[in-house]
Amino acid sequence: MSVNLSKNGSSLMDAYKEVVDAKSDTNWALFTYEGNSNDIRLAEKGNGGLEEMVEELNSGKVMYAFCRVQDPNSGLPKYVLINWTGEGVKDSRKGVCANHVSSMANFLKGAHVTINARGDEDAEPEVILEKVAKASGASFNFHKQTETQYRDAPRGPVGSVYRKTNAVEEIQQTKKDDFWVQTQRDEEVRLREENKRAELEREMLEKERREMDKKQAAERDRKTKERAQQIEKEKETQRNTHTHTRAHTHTHTHTHRETHTHTHTRTETQRNTHTHTHTHTHTHTHARAHTHTHTHRNTHTHTRHTHTHTHTHTQKHRETHTHTSHRLTLLSSTVDDTEITFDPDDIITDIDMVDEGWWRGHGPHGHYGMFPANYVELL
Repeated sequence: MSVNLSKNGSSLMDAYKEVVDAKSDTNWALFTYEGNSNDIRLAEKGNGGLEEMVEELNSGKVMYAFCRVQDPNSGLPKYVLINWTGEGVKDSRKGVCANHVSSMANFLKGAHVTINARGDEDAEPEVILEKVAKASGASFNFHKQTETQYRDAPRGPVGSVYRKTNAVEEIQQTKKDDFWVQTQRDEEVRLREENKRAELEREMLEKERREMDKKQAAERDRKTKERAQQIEKEKETQRNTHTHTRAHTHTHTHTHRETHTHTHTRTETQRNTHTHTHTHTHTHTHARAHTHTHTHRNTHTHTRHTHTHTHTHTQKHRETHTHTSHRLTLLSSTVDDTEITFDPDDIITDIDMVDEGWWRGHGPHGHYGMFPANYVELL
């Protein structure tokens, strides 16, 4: 994987600019990775020179140091890039980070000297300054005066600078140049393949994500439909139960009303029969009194016979009249609906307690009729 310089790009660039700026006191900056990832972060920066920077190097990490030093020969500022690989770093990690050197060199551009350090002896300040002096290509110092003043001296013969061409050296130099060119090409091919592979991975992940979203959406739709069907079934069951309950209640109420009507009919029949019987009994008494007077005029035997006959006739007449009255009462009760209807918390006025089980009164709608006494309570 390639190195990531964009995550902490602002802090990395600010530290780099401070080191490059000659007016800034910061003369070194140290960069490293975030954990085992390829994200570069700023580890430390300071103005104490190489001595301070070397103390921050960690033997268990891969780090990159960018320093501003003074050329021992010319006194001019020089920039040094140090690729530090600690002794405790795993070989697999070393192989991954070795591919990041060129990217870090492109980011920390302007370095006059690049040093690959594997231990403390490779990062000593004296060793670094010595390499800077060799790389400068000058053995003089603008700030120092030579011990001998310049003096004009006679010039000797000018020697030739011709040098015979060495074919072996030329071939080796050519091979060396070809090797680095080929290495650069291989690196470019590797980067292209890596980018292509990363793009394929991103496309595959995106495709999997879309498929997963589609499956989840289908699953949600299926669960929603199942839930809607279940709710509809529950509503249908409730409606059927409610309809059955209402029908059962209506049947029970109608049966109860017919039972009470029949009871009321029997009560009215008994009352009418009792009244009619009492009247005929009273008539029979009068009749018995009138027959007894007539028998006193005749013989005693005739009186007894007449009384017995009159009593038998009166009893038959009473049974016939009672049966007729009972039929009329039942017919009247069946044809004439004298009951009233009411709801809970309704008030019935002008109550007439005609019987132990049935009363009369004015209902909430103004109708006057009978109703069961056990369904109400007195206020």
